Amino acid sequence: MAAISIRNLDEWVIERIRVRAAEHGRSMEAEVRSILVDVAREPGTEYGLGDQIHALFEGIGDDFEIPERRRDLPRAAEFDL
Repeated sequence: MAAISIRNLDEWVIERIRVRAAEHGRSMEAEVRSILVDVAREPGTEYGLGDQIHALFEGIGDDFEIPERRRDLPRAAEFDL
């Protein structure tokens, strides 16, 4: 994934991004990333909830290992009377 630096932003722009990030409960970097993704989309392209969730969590936890699925079948409960 590429990284960019943006120089010479006015202070009011930085403040507005900070406020937007706080309103959305994310970092300034995540907010700027979301803004750029929204602007870069093709006009008329609609994304569903799954796409939005994927974009929100993209790149988080790439090192997470999924545990192996258990093969034993569920069994009925046994009650001693």
